[in-house]
Amino acid sequence: MSAVLRKVCVTRQASALSQALAACWAARPLQHPVWAPVNTRHYRSMPTHGIGRWRHLVPKEKTKKKKDKIQMKEILGETDTAYGSLNVTVSGYDMTLVEHYSQYIHNLCHRLAIKVAESYILPTKTTEVMLMQEKGTKMFVDAVLKTHQRVVQLSSLDATACPVLLDVLLQNQPEGVELCVSQHTEAHFQARFKGRPELEGLIAQLTY
Repeated sequence: MSAVLRKVCVTRQASALSQALAACWAARPLQHPVWAPVNTRHYRSMPTHGIGRWRHLVPKEKTKKKKDKIQMKEILGETDTAYGSLNVTVSGYDMTLVEHYSQYIHNLCHRLAIKVAESYILPTKTTEVMLMQEKGTKMFVDAVLKTHQRVVQLSSLDATACPVLLDVLLQNQPEGVELCVSQHTEAHFQARFKGRPELEGLIAQLTY
């Protein structure tokens, strides 16, 4: 008798729980995306502008600016107590020696409070050494020599500091390196650029 009563109580509790769950589902249905019906689309109410755009993720390419042509600076004239624009030209066949010696001149001018207007490189000159055979008239190339040049341009060099500077430079001049000091002219400025005879010939044809 007691077993039958227990079964009846369990069935009543199960039915009561099922009715309570049904009432909860009816009063507040769950809106989970997995349990929701397939036809309902909840993303329709969300903003969709900008979806699928990718160009803002790609970095912008920098526009290459055209380099302006190097313009000739004003040539300073000499005064009673100072020189004008002077070119200290270093040349030699060993590029390492020429480069280091030009750097030494540049640093020395800074230590002596001498104003350096600019420092630049001249185009490399190539010289071919030709030899003639003992029995014959044909000549062949025996060696190719490359002359490297560096220029340190000084401005308003004091007349009293010039002998001191030249004395120090000559004492520390390495072997195989030539040192030349001259006044800066327009021809020195034009020597910085390589000649292009083909382009100059075409320009000459267009002008005529």
